[in-house]
Amino acid sequence: MTKVYYVRHAESNYENHDDRMRELTEKGLRDRKKVTEFLRDKEIAVAVSSPFKRAIDTIKDFTESVGAEAEIIEDFRERKVDSAWIEDFNAFCRRQWSDFSFKLSDGECLKEVQERNIKALQKLIEKHNGKNIVLGGHGTALCTILNFYDSSFGYSDFVKMKAKMPYIVEFVFDEDLRCSEIIRHEV
Repeated sequence: MTKVYYVRHAESNYENHDDRMRELTEKGLRDRKKVTEFLRDKEIAVAVSSPFKRAIDTIKDFTESVGAEAEIIEDFRERKVDSAWIEDFNAFCRRQWSDFSFKLSDGECLKEVQERNIKALQKLIEKHNGKNIVLGGHGTALCTILNFYDSSFGYSDFVKMKAKMPYIVEFVFDEDLRCSEIIRHEV
């Protein structure tokens, strides 16, 4: 059995429009201690993260506490919305969830995000079969993974999760690397 604890990042500073370098807020820095407490007894053998600062920093308190360093995996990055800041982000999200192939001129559609993240996740669990893994990541990427394993997961579920930062979803994979259980943890 392989377990992946997917940690959606803690609260970040949305005034910083540089998606890769967006830092955690003071609240986010405090809340990552909750992630550390949650993971402390989970026998984590492997730590990986999106390359985005907020994802790395959310699991950093935990990795430092166990003397580990997260491997950065580019394919776990959040979706690229566009090159410009989107003012009506809620309308954009609704449209993407109603049409998984919808994207702006310089962005990714949810289908692309889902395929990229599932491929990276499958590669990760094949490489570390039988181990417990912590993965620092993002809300939309996580939601597309949830949708892949549970097609009933949709826009209304995405909306419910938007304010949950940090948020942990435990994916349990059987010996054949099939997802056998999904457990949501609010920290």
